[in-house]
Order: sequence, then C-alpha cells, then structure tokens
Amino acid sequence: MLNRLTKIVAALLICSPLLHAQETRIYRDGANWTREMTGSLPAARNLHIRVDIGSVRIEGGSQHGISYSIRNRAHTSSEESARHQFDLYKINASVKGDTAWIVGECHGTDSHKFSGEFVVTVPRDMDAVKIETDGGSVVATGIRGSLDTQSGGGSIRLDDLGGPVNAETGGGSIDVGNVGGDVKLQTGGGSIRVASAKGKINAQTGGGSVVIVSGLQGAVLETGGGSIQVQHCDGNVKATTGGGSIDLGDLGGPVEIESGGGGIHLASAKGLVNADTGSGSVELDGVPSARVETGSGGIIAKFVSSNGVRSDSILQTAVGDITVYLSPSMNITVRASIDVANGHTIRSEFPEIRVASNGGEWGPKSVSAEGSLNGGGPVLKIRTSVGNIVLRRAER
Repeated sequence: MLNRLTKIVAALLICSPLLHAQETRIYRDGANWTREMTGSLPAARNLHIRVDIGSVRIEGGSQHGISYSIRNRAHTSSEESARHQFDLYKINASVKGDTAWIVGECHGTDSHKFSGEFVVTVPRDMDAVKIETDGGSVVATGIRGSLDTQSGGGSIRLDDLGGPVNAETGGGSIDVGNVGGDVKLQTGGGSIRVASAKGKINAQTGGGSVVIVSGLQGAVLETGGGSIQVQHCDGNVKATTGGGSIDLGDLGGPVEIESGGGGIHLASAKGLVNADTGSGSVELDGVPSARVETGSGGIIAKFVSSNGVRSDSILQTAVGDITVYLSPSMNITVRASIDVANGHTIRSEFPEIRVASNGGEWGPKSVSAEGSLNGGGPVLKIRTSVGNIVLRRAER
C-alpha cells in the first residue's frame, strides 16, 4: 500500500509544474505600498515572461538556476486598498517542460494607480528568452541564445546577446549594444540605435532617427521622417526616410538610398549606389558607380576605380549644380548636358572632354560635353535642367 502511494505522489509531481521557492512581503514605501516577491526556479533551456503591468529586466549570469525579484507598487495611502490591488494582480512562476514561465496577470487592477518591476537573473547559456509586456520598458543583457521581446509602448535596451534578436515596441526607443546574430527592430515612433551586429540588421521606425555604428552583413533601415546614420556596414545597405537626412559612412557593398526631401551624404561604397531625394543635395565621396536623382538639389560625386565593380552611372537634378571628381587614371566615357543653359555652363579640367553649345544668342540654349578618358569605359551621364556642371581631377 505504501509503495503504491509513493508511486502516485511521484507521478503527480512529474505531471505538475516544478515546485519553486518564493517569499512575499508587503510594506509601506513612502506614500505608497509595495509588494516584494523573491523566488527561484530550476534551470531551463527557455524562458517566457508575460507581464500585463510593469517593466522587465533580464540579466544573464553564471548561476545554474533562475532567480527573480518582483516589486509591485500600489499608489495609495490605504493598506487595505493596496492589498486589494495586489490581490488583483496575480503572479505565477513555474517550469513546464524545458520552459520557465513568469507571468503577471491583471484581473481588474487600476493601471494608473499600480506599477511593477520584474528583475530576473538567468543562466547565460539559455537557448531562448521571450518577453511580452503591455507597456513597460524592457532591458536584457548577457544571454547567448535568441531574444524575442514586445512592448506595448515602453523603451527597449539590449546588450551582450549572442543569438538573433527580434524587438518591437509601440512607440518607445530601442537601444542595442553588441549582438552576435541577426537583428530585427521595430518601433511605432521612437529612435533606434545599434552599436554592433554580426548578422543582418532590419530596423524600422514610424518617425524616429536610426543610427547604426557597425554591421557585418548588411542592413535595411526605414523611418517615416527621421534621420538615418550609418558609420560602417558590410554587405548591401538600403536606407529610406520620408523626409530626414541620410548620412552613411564606409559601406562594403551596393547601396540604395531614398529620402522624401532630406540631404544625402555617403563616404564610400564598394558597389553601385542608387540615391534619390525629393529636394535635398547629394554628396558621394568615393563610389565606383552611381545613379543619383534629386528634384532640386546639387550633386557632388567622386568616382574611384578601386572600390568595386563599375557600371554605367547617371547624375541628374532638375535645379542645381553638379560637380564630379574623376581620377585621371580611370577609364570612363562622359556625356554631360544642361537643358536651359542661359547663365550656366560646363567646365572641364580634362581636355579629352569637349564642350559645345547650341541655340541662339538671345533664345534658350543648351550646353553639352562629351569625351573619354584613357580609351573610355563605363558611361557617366550628367544632366541638370538649370545649373552648372563642373568636371574636376580627383586628388587620388
């Protein structure tokens, strides 16, 4: 009989969530009341945190198990009212299979008079962490596996993560430090910053700025109206903004750039550059090939032969000057034109490129130039409707 009872108890323990140690205390905190819950869970490969009210902080460490500290604050001077609020906010922690769960569920708590903070310490070598909060901020550091987090509107801060990252917030900022995998970020309107990512970067914001310090496998960046800045990135880069400026540093592949009206600057690229802006200026410091169009801004472009595969290029603006720097040693064919050249002209420091004008002295006239350097090569077309064109020798 005793042996049979022992087997039944063992079976029930196996089927139920793993037991854990937990302590709770309630105390007065200034004009408010605080419920503090501390506890621990056995080690698990995965962690899933779901919180209706409160911020979440995850820290990876060297310990084998999972420990947590949860503080809920009831913004009321009445202990009775505070305890009622605490009773309505249920906290559950358990391990089911290979996943540890920490859940904070609201059952009628007044979110305007209630707040929470979840701090969880986990083994660094966890496979995956998922965090969901209706509106609080999220901080996660020191995890080797993947991270997936969503917040209804709070800020997200991530660093020292070894796997892929997926982070989404309804409107807060996203700040990412070092990540060893792909990065996918989305915010309804906050800013985005990534210090270093070894994988591909996909970042989208409804209107905030986007800053990438270093990326190793390319990036797709989009903002509804903020600025975009990239210091260094290998692979393909696509940057799109509804109206902000775009400032790109040294890029290791082809580039697509589009702005509804802001200026564009690119330090260097090792592939074809496509740049389009509704009205801003465009400046390319060192590119092998480029296709540039702006509605009413100037263009400055420096072409180099050592930065990748070259192809035909075109620089075009409706209103604005175009200045092109060419290395004297590069092989290229140039065709330039000004549609309405009254008061505007084409100047060239290369005798191989010949300038000609058409039209009468008093009527509208156009100016064109054509020629080849070092036997010719990929064609560079330059066109402005109203503006000057200048062809200069590059220093290097």
